[in-house]
Amino acid sequence: MTGFEVADEGSWDRSALPSLRFSGLNRGNKVRQRLGIACRFRIIADERRSALHERRGEIDMLKFRRVCLEALSYVLPELVVSSEQIERELDGVYERLGLHVGRLELMTGIRARRFWDERTLPSEPAAIAGQRAMDGAGVRADQIECLIHGAVSRDCLEPATASVVHHRLGLSPKAVMYDISNACLGFINGMVNLASMIELGQIKRGLVVAAESSRQLVRTTIDRLRQSPTLTRQQFKAAFASLTIGSGAAAAVLTDESASATGHRVLGGATRTASEHNHLCRGSDDTGFGGDAAMFMNTDSETLLIQGCELAAETWSDFQQTLGWSACDVDRSFCHQVSVVHRDKLYETLKLDPTKDFSTFVDFGNVGSVSLPLTFAMGVERNPPKKGERIALLGIGSGLSCIMLGLEW
Repeated sequence: MTGFEVADEGSWDRSALPSLRFSGLNRGNKVRQRLGIACRFRIIADERRSALHERRGEIDMLKFRRVCLEALSYVLPELVVSSEQIERELDGVYERLGLHVGRLELMTGIRARRFWDERTLPSEPAAIAGQRAMDGAGVRADQIECLIHGAVSRDCLEPATASVVHHRLGLSPKAVMYDISNACLGFINGMVNLASMIELGQIKRGLVVAAESSRQLVRTTIDRLRQSPTLTRQQFKAAFASLTIGSGAAAAVLTDESASATGHRVLGGATRTASEHNHLCRGSDDTGFGGDAAMFMNTDSETLLIQGCELAAETWSDFQQTLGWSACDVDRSFCHQVSVVHRDKLYETLKLDPTKDFSTFVDFGNVGSVSLPLTFAMGVERNPPKKGERIALLGIGSGLSCIMLGLEW
């Protein structure tokens, strides 16, 4: 809506506006009077509509008209660690609990994951991914006006890992930078933040990066399981998800449409939270991800699957309403990578065509906040979308939180 356009024909009484007869010198005053009345009616209509939407819970927080995705990138570690390798380290545990090697891949579909070198800090691959995205977008370092690091993994508790990435990339001192931490949703949260800033005209170009490191979590989990003489099946089950985590980095450049060369539009979407389930996946104390870091995580995977899909269904309903899409309007879809069970259950719940999905968990496991952008970037790289195709990004993370974004290529 622009200028003094009246909001909605059904939201005001047309007869309430005086008819205007323009004559002589009074014409300018009467035009201004009419426009002023129309403007006041527009404001009243907007306020009433907002109040109505608030009562119905229908505020469209995520709707963008001028945001474009300019480039995606990813970086993967060289070291491949198979699920069988991990299980071989747990031979004694498996024997005590009556388990068989092959269970990890059988239950999750995850064949392998990647680890960074022990000395690698998250900021290093995050900066590499960021540079690749800027190069792909044809954007100079001094043109980036906001940098967000959106991973669970961070160099240290303080300062923000974004500050290290900012320095490595040589970004402008005027560029805003900060970290976002929201479990597996940090990267997509970063995309939403940048898109909102672009939509408001605060920035023209922004960069979101993330790098996850799983070596420390998997190593600590194996050690704790092996060192527990009274380990039960239930305790093993709570640690099981930690063995699926992988490493990787991703980045994306978002721009205002006036600065875009691709025209790949970020249209918006929906977000929902079910924080009553924040206890279903809990990590250890907040620390940095140096080589000697020790961390662990307990997860109620079964309940997380059930409640996560329920939250996804609610978010999907909002998503469709916001963008005016139905399931059949989606040409390509990419979801957070957890396991084959989670993917299949999600698509069944949302009634989405699974043949439109592209997955990476088989070879890379669950890479936390990087999973969705990594999968999106690889899918687009291997099979470039056609102009006009509609893409759905389906993000979910412990907490529970869910964000779904729609793009038009």
